[in-house]
Amino acid sequence: MITAIVFLPLLAAIVAGLGGRWMGNVPAKVITTGALFASCAMSWPIFIGFLNGDLTSHVVPVLEWVRSGDLAFDWSLRVDALTAVMLVVITTVSALVHLYSWGYMAEDPSQPRFFAYLSLFTFAMLMLVTADNLVQMFFGWEGVGLASYLLIGFWYQKPSANAAAIKAFVVNRVGDLGFMLGIFGTFVVFGTVSIPEILAAVPGAEGSTIGFLGMRLDTLTILCLLLFIGAMGKSAQLGLHTWLPDAMEGPTPVSALIHAATMVTAGVFMVCRLSPMFEAAPVALGFVIFIGAATCFFAATIGTVQTDIKRVIAYSTCSQLGYMFFAAGVGAYGAAMFHLFTHAFFKALLFLGAGSVIHAMHHEQDMRYYGGLRKHIPFTYWTMIAGTLAITGVGIIGVFGFAGFYSKDMILEAAYASGPYGQMAFFVGAFAALLTSFYSWRLIFLTFHGQPRWAASEHIQHAVHGDHHDHPDHEDAGHAHSDSHAHTGAPVTGTAGYHPHESPLAMLIPLAVLTVGAVFAGFVFKTAFVDAEGGAAFWAGSIAFDAGLMHAAHEVPLWVKLTPAAVMLLGLFIAWRNYIRDPGAPARVVARIPDLHQFLLRKWYFDELYDLIFIRPSMWFGRLFWKGGDEGTIDRFGPNGSAWAVSGASILAGRLQSGFVYSYAFVMLLGLAGLVTWAMATFS
Repeated sequence: MITAIVFLPLLAAIVAGLGGRWMGNVPAKVITTGALFASCAMSWPIFIGFLNGDLTSHVVPVLEWVRSGDLAFDWSLRVDALTAVMLVVITTVSALVHLYSWGYMAEDPSQPRFFAYLSLFTFAMLMLVTADNLVQMFFGWEGVGLASYLLIGFWYQKPSANAAAIKAFVVNRVGDLGFMLGIFGTFVVFGTVSIPEILAAVPGAEGSTIGFLGMRLDTLTILCLLLFIGAMGKSAQLGLHTWLPDAMEGPTPVSALIHAATMVTAGVFMVCRLSPMFEAAPVALGFVIFIGAATCFFAATIGTVQTDIKRVIAYSTCSQLGYMFFAAGVGAYGAAMFHLFTHAFFKALLFLGAGSVIHAMHHEQDMRYYGGLRKHIPFTYWTMIAGTLAITGVGIIGVFGFAGFYSKDMILEAAYASGPYGQMAFFVGAFAALLTSFYSWRLIFLTFHGQPRWAASEHIQHAVHGDHHDHPDHEDAGHAHSDSHAHTGAPVTGTAGYHPHESPLAMLIPLAVLTVGAVFAGFVFKTAFVDAEGGAAFWAGSIAFDAGLMHAAHEVPLWVKLTPAAVMLLGLFIAWRNYIRDPGAPARVVARIPDLHQFLLRKWYFDELYDLIFIRPSMWFGRLFWKGGDEGTIDRFGPNGSAWAVSGASILAGRLQSGFVYSYAFVMLLGLAGLVTWAMATFS
């Protein structure tokens, strides 16, 4: 069954990719979507089997892979509780995204290619999470990077999409360099790339040192830091995060699949898979806490000022990934995976809901041109309300809560219970939760409430006046604007004669299914993931589960438990006051603190800083070697110089061809004189 789960998407991708043009749109969509639903249907029984204790960890061999000296490993599929969680997340979200794309991409002429890319991505992600050794994991790791590049740049006619795809690819290569060095170092230290063998040998490596950059440093700390750099790139953590917002250039289903629920969680999965190794490297764990908390705060601040609906959700993803990492950093790996699990449902729901809004608004993505949509697309409205209630963590202790209420709150409680560093992360996370509530409800109020502001949208004007640009490849790049009016919510009179419409059924069914997950996933699965006893039984050694920490997290003071609810309500009140009660308030705030607003709007100037430090010097060196080295030296004295010399010699030789006998006799005489002179000088 596990072999079929993994390889069905690959088979579908090959068939749709190579035969899609011949078979047409519908067969390609049926094959890829059917394969994903089949994989999903087989994944849930495995997950439930681990929940009930009916299944135990096992390895399914596929084939012998590499035998080279001391390096030997097979291609095998590891199935344990951690794998089972990732299987249901990947296959469920991917299957629903495939179905959603039937409606969203209905007018795209390259549908077989798109569905083939989606299925290829799913296969690569499944290879990553079922890996039994680090090389196999790296194969999946690079596979999702390739598929991400293809999907972000799917509309390759758009220069902005090409630039975003290249940016994602290059930034991830930086992180992947660290990941590769970590794999190389792990093999050097342990003599194997088998994950179970590495984890079994970790206790013997504690306290040892390794040479790195001319110094002797703690072995496990260096290895874990290098591996975590790979996680930072793939999961868009602070410093290597710049690719994620630009990746919104891809179609909205891509955003939901890759940048909300699956690929960006690969780094979290890798840290949890190697959690016994990280547990033996406390310095590395401290770094994980710091990066996670900093990313959580940083991304949340930027999300408060974005005007593009997809970018708000993208920065929200970045922030939520920060929660997962500092949960892992404090040792609450079960809580990190619990939030990964619930986040997959409500964040995919929010992205697909945003796609439904964009579809209704003729591919307008700027929230400044929305307003009053709840009456026109009520189904989308209520599903996004459910997603917002989940991400902001609405619930009542001891009664019921939405998904994020259980997972995010457990992260904060575990952080507080873990010690001083964790308590620092707790306060940072609580403030980020306030910002999360603010920008999430701001999105709801600007999009669905207030007066319609559609008249100012160029997309709507094109639609009304018959200049139909309804093809998805006209989707906006979504760059944030500095116009303070973007934050006022002030109405623009008139509706441009346009009437938004609800999305087709193929798009609404995935929203309904994900809504169920956003509402109930936390309540149903909290015992298995984070309960002190239930969690230890469920995870069964697949991660380093600290039952003592989980017990302490449940026993934290009441004010700690109530803090997430308090900041959620405060964020909701601020958003309501600024965008419903007094829509002019945001413009006044921007007028008072323009520098801070610009700082956040420019994303803390990371892109400008990287342009100054890395891009411009690289371009300068490139031009230097291009103009001075390649053209000025190699070409000048190489092929171009040789060509010039031959050309000049041929011109000179042509001039000697005068047709007069005495000219030829004179040349022969000169040659003879030269030959005699050389002979006399040589043999005398």
